[in-house]
Amino acid sequence: MRLQLLDAVDEDQRDVEVLLTALQQAVAEVHGLGGMVHLPGGGMSGILYLVADSGLPESMTRPWLIIPVRGTAPPSRAARNDTITWQPDLAPPDPVPGRDPAALWPSRLPAGIGHLAVPIPSGSWRRGALSVLFTPGAEPGAVERAFLNEVAAWMSGRLRSSAILNPSPTLLRALENGPGPREAAAPWDAERVPSITYTWDLCTGELTSDLPVEEVLAGIDPEVMSGGIEAWAELIHPDDLPGAVAGFDTGIQMRGGFQNEYRIRRQDGTYLWIEARARTITDEEGTPVKVIGTLRDSSETHAAAESVGWALRHMSDGFVSLDTDWRIGFLNQAAERLLGAAGDVAGALLWNIPAVRAVPGLEQRCRATVAEGQPAGFDVPGLDGTSWYHLRLVPVPEGLTLYITDTTERHLREAERAAAERAAAERAALVQRITRELAEAVTAQDVMTAVADGVMAPLGATGLIMLGVVGDRLTVVGSRGYSEHFTRLLDGQWTVRDTTNPVGDALLTRTPLCISSPEEFLKCYPGNEILIREGGKQAWAFLPLAVSGRGIGAAVLCFGRPRVLDDDERTLLTALSGLIAQALERAGLYDEATTRARTLQRSLLPQALPKLPEVTAAARYQSAKQGADVGGDWYDVIPLSAARVALVIGDVMGHGMAEAATMGRLRTAVRTLSELELPPDEILGHLNDIVGEQGTDAFVTCLYGIYDPVTRLLSYASAGQPPPAVAHPDGTVTFLPMTPDPPLGVAAPPFETRETLLPADSLLALYSDGLVESKDRDVTTGMNRLAELLFESVNAMPASPADASDLDALCATLTSALLPAHGELIDDAALLLVRTHPLEAENVAEWPLPEDPVAAGQARDLIRAQLTDWDLTDEDLVMTTELLVSELVGNVVRHACGPIRLRMLRSRALICEVSDASLTTPHIRHTSATDEGGRGLQLISALCQRWGTRHTRTGKSIWTEQPLPGASV
Repeated sequence: MRLQLLDAVDEDQRDVEVLLTALQQAVAEVHGLGGMVHLPGGGMSGILYLVADSGLPESMTRPWLIIPVRGTAPPSRAARNDTITWQPDLAPPDPVPGRDPAALWPSRLPAGIGHLAVPIPSGSWRRGALSVLFTPGAEPGAVERAFLNEVAAWMSGRLRSSAILNPSPTLLRALENGPGPREAAAPWDAERVPSITYTWDLCTGELTSDLPVEEVLAGIDPEVMSGGIEAWAELIHPDDLPGAVAGFDTGIQMRGGFQNEYRIRRQDGTYLWIEARARTITDEEGTPVKVIGTLRDSSETHAAAESVGWALRHMSDGFVSLDTDWRIGFLNQAAERLLGAAGDVAGALLWNIPAVRAVPGLEQRCRATVAEGQPAGFDVPGLDGTSWYHLRLVPVPEGLTLYITDTTERHLREAERAAAERAAAERAALVQRITRELAEAVTAQDVMTAVADGVMAPLGATGLIMLGVVGDRLTVVGSRGYSEHFTRLLDGQWTVRDTTNPVGDALLTRTPLCISSPEEFLKCYPGNEILIREGGKQAWAFLPLAVSGRGIGAAVLCFGRPRVLDDDERTLLTALSGLIAQALERAGLYDEATTRARTLQRSLLPQALPKLPEVTAAARYQSAKQGADVGGDWYDVIPLSAARVALVIGDVMGHGMAEAATMGRLRTAVRTLSELELPPDEILGHLNDIVGEQGTDAFVTCLYGIYDPVTRLLSYASAGQPPPAVAHPDGTVTFLPMTPDPPLGVAAPPFETRETLLPADSLLALYSDGLVESKDRDVTTGMNRLAELLFESVNAMPASPADASDLDALCATLTSALLPAHGELIDDAALLLVRTHPLEAENVAEWPLPEDPVAAGQARDLIRAQLTDWDLTDEDLVMTTELLVSELVGNVVRHACGPIRLRMLRSRALICEVSDASLTTPHIRHTSATDEGGRGLQLISALCQRWGTRHTRTGKSIWTEQPLPGASV
């Protein structure tokens, strides 16, 4: 099979490429470590050159670049003896003049590497060799040897038609490090290279030889010897004659041996090269009398040199030879294309060539290479800015050789590979970044922002639309790069199962759909002209968003110009569609949970604060987190009897549904306990019991205060809550004095109740610790900051008392100044602002009554007179009020004890109170038809809007409330 593959090698392939292909197949078939091909070098006998190698490092091939034919190495013996040669232990080849392979032998080479060589036959007596190295202990069998013989025969067949072997880089290295001057060449082989011995008599000029000249120098006139030295000189080429004469003259004058090489003319007019060696014979006095020497035909050697020169001249790499003065002695055609014509640059200094001056530091590198005596190489850019060349500097005894290899294609491949790797890295980084951002996205808008910020710029997109499935319609979740008019136009325009729109198609196939132009869009999906016109985009990528096989929406990337996305970009979009879908699904679940949580939060907090004449209130609440973790902070304003108002703020520690449920129970409990007219300390005591029943994990802070507009007293008690701030009408800000008790759940009642007198139109600020405390600010610093803001805000307000809108604006000012701008709260924050308004004395009337049945009549008279003073003369109101008060006073006279007092208040309602010293609480009871009593409280309940009993320090008060004429019920 491998031989059949070799037969398929193109006929126009270069010889070295042919040899390398065959060598690679041979090494692979026999499972060798590597291989080499040696061929005789041109016409030079006795030398084998390494022309191809495979699988071996340069350190191993360097000793094998030039080996002698008559050496003992397997390639030498195989070529010389025409037989397969096996050597079980790899060893250096025999040396050649000027080169010692043993000195180049690599260190730490494993022992026992086998070396097999087979001859490469040719039409002449000269042969080459194919050799393969094997792992230690492995010896090729007959099958492997036969296969290598067949490969060698195939090589021979292909090389037989080749005129000149193109040198490979390995052969060029051989030429760089080849044998030295001619006198160092291997000695003549008497069997292979015939020569004649001649004698030149210096006295007579006669030439004699031991053999006829035509037997050794074919084509030379056989009578030339009889013509003497003059006839011989006439055959020397005119260009070589001066050198030949000078060589002989020098040798004769020096009385020693000499050697020369020149051309002589054949009888047919052509020339052949001969090599002449001679020595001078002197007489006893030292006078030269004879020259005895040898002649041989050296045309074959020159043919080899001319072959190498031709190869250097026409090889694809540039070659420049420099002498010791850095002048150009030779350059081939490839180098001429870069440096200039040989006629223009030959003999010039290398540094003076314009193309060389553009290479920075070349002169310094050349000088350093010659000084170090070691080859060097580096890459340089071409003058055109697009090409690249590799320069290899090789020092030689005569100067320096410069090899110039065009590496533009390699650099392009490397640049393409680097660009591909960079693009892959960028895509991976993009996916990683988008994955991280989508993982952190909690809402659909967060997903939209993450995709827009992370994908649009890298892909060059100018627009993004996120669509979600609602029913069978696609609604716009968010957009970037589009007008609000267009998003309204697109919202609900397409259906999920309709394949006449691109989103429906993408969801059906579950693969991104790319449209490169408006024409393509309308061709595939006609009827969408208005969307294309209004959108103003030129290309689109529709990404289906599906989770668990269920389509949940689509992301549409849009481009401002026609564009065709490549395969890598489509693969990236496919990966992103899955990530976006999962993030959008999570965001949908989060949004649902958030909606439920916010609905719960709104339902647990007051929907609206009551509008009361005694107080003006406004509030703000900010959760520590956006989402499903509801907080436990709450506040409330509760109307009480006698125009009093209860002010509450609390904080259930922690976040979540359990804390929110606890807060709801406590708020309901506070309202229920308030209806019982209990004082603040008892309210907190009952709350402490409720929290204690929750277990030791529940902790609640709470402040409960009661404001009496008649006395302007604020009674309050605190369980772990920070003290409220009070902004006085004169602009000063103080905090209410108190030492808070421990939080509910860990406190031990009783709680301490304090009272403070509030000037008219005082501003109370009740707050949770989340408003004043943060990770960068402690509670004390936060309270001082709150006081500063209150001082600045209150003093900037108009002199008239603020209404609810003014307090609402003040809430916004305080929370924006105290809370972080980006929602980085560590705790919930609640703020309740309350401006107090006292009940003027003209709206309060109070009288003592005797402990006598006549007290009821006196009460009726007092009531009628006071109502007349207040201009409340409606007869129904007067009669009802007289009846209510008469019944209340009668019950006190009959069932309680004095002293008895009657009080009337004109506030949000008409309030009547009858007080006594008894602690007995009246109750409504069912009566039978025969009962004479027990119907009084039933009558009171039917006649008034509200009624109740309030215990005081001296007894109790029974009160009723009636709506004032014209007041809303």
